[in-house]
Amino acid sequence: MNDFMVPLVIFATVYGIVYLSIRRKERMALLERGLDPRSFERPDNNFSTLKYGLLLTGVGLGILTANIIVTIGAMDNEPAYFSFITLFGGIALILDYVIEKVIIKKQQNQKQQTQVYQEQ
Repeated sequence: MNDFMVPLVIFATVYGIVYLSIRRKERMALLERGLDPRSFERPDNNFSTLKYGLLLTGVGLGILTANIIVTIGAMDNEPAYFSFITLFGGIALILDYVIEKVIIKKQQNQKQQTQVYQEQ
């Protein structure tokens, strides 16, 4: 276990230092040109928690379903686990996409309605 952790910690440290130094240089270059570095940040309404939550739920359902299928003897271990984990994980990501589109459409409709009310 320790033989694996030492190179991993060294790699993570070097990666973090390089990432932070590059990010600092980019931000300084933006400031020198008179641009606001915050304009390149992600918007507030990224749905990462929804996406990861649905993905992990899908993977969990895939593992559970594969376990049930293997227990009743309908499939072998390896194909069952691999196929059901990827199947339910993919379904979760598609579901996330649909939910995000519905939420974004509702937000756009609300913005349009508030603009109409403000113009009246």
